Amino acid sequence: MGYQHVPVMCGEALHYLNCEPNKIYIDATLGGAGHAKAIAQKILPDGLLIGIDQDKDAIEHGYQKLHHYKKNIHLVHDNFVHISKILNAMDIQEVDGILLDAGISRDQLESSGRGFSFKLDEPLDMRMNKESGITADEIINTSDEETLCRFFFEYGEERYSRCIARAIIKMRQKKRIGSSRQLSDIVCSSVPARAYRNQKIHPATRIFMALRILVNNELKQLDTFMSYVSSCLKPKGRLCVITFHSLEDRIVKQHLKRLSIKCQCPSDFPICVCKKKPEMNVLTTKVVLPKAAEIASNPMSRSAKLRAAEKVDN
Repeated sequence: MGYQHVPVMCGEALHYLNCEPNKIYIDATLGGAGHAKAIAQKILPDGLLIGIDQDKDAIEHGYQKLHHYKKNIHLVHDNFVHISKILNAMDIQEVDGILLDAGISRDQLESSGRGFSFKLDEPLDMRMNKESGITADEIINTSDEETLCRFFFEYGEERYSRCIARAIIKMRQKKRIGSSRQLSDIVCSSVPARAYRNQKIHPATRIFMALRILVNNELKQLDTFMSYVSSCLKPKGRLCVITFHSLEDRIVKQHLKRLSIKCQCPSDFPICVCKKKPEMNVLTTKVVLPKAAEIASNPMSRSAKLRAAEKVDN
């Protein structure tokens, strides 16, 4: 069965990428290939779409979903932090646009079998790349209370981190916590009853998000990507990043601010001596949010934030 993921803010992403025929674009997080298919349709007849994903399943499904565009696509099983290496291997110096969607696909949640969803009873894995890295199972069953508490608070912004961490330690003294259902039940029983009733999201949402971010080192990877991505773009090339977490959005916002800064000389200098020129022009003066209609039809989009920028043609 093919991926059923609905791409978030697809129209907005295409608008800011300014996709045109015969140009080169990168979908740095292929996922369900929804964004990729929309881009491929815009770059015909001779454009090139490079799709990257660290999940092999996404690459396999991508070839199926994009089979009508096979002469226009090149899919790579790798992490988006390696874009420079991937382009070098293809003898490409710069591209016309790069899209990065930092979210998780519906298929990874519902049918990957890796424990991404608190609604299912699956092994606690949570690795995007099944061939490397530490699993959520290892983190939950080996970290001490202070470490778990810090993880949940820093990466999930969970206000009941202490209670949840303590409950996990207590439970694993009896038996190993090996499934998503077990962990979800522990979290739900740890949250105060009034808070449980009043929360708009499932009590386990932030804990599962924190674990996924930690297991896949997502914040560090995003920071690394943003630190060099402008070097991969042609002059007037576009960057579009969609995030789903305040920490992710903060990283993107701070890097775009740094890349768009002009002169850094003290205000009392009569002339500029630093010669600093901006690398990017920010296109989204305010963060772009999904419209109400999209949220109604695709609840997974509700926390999405989009930021875009264009490389300066110096």
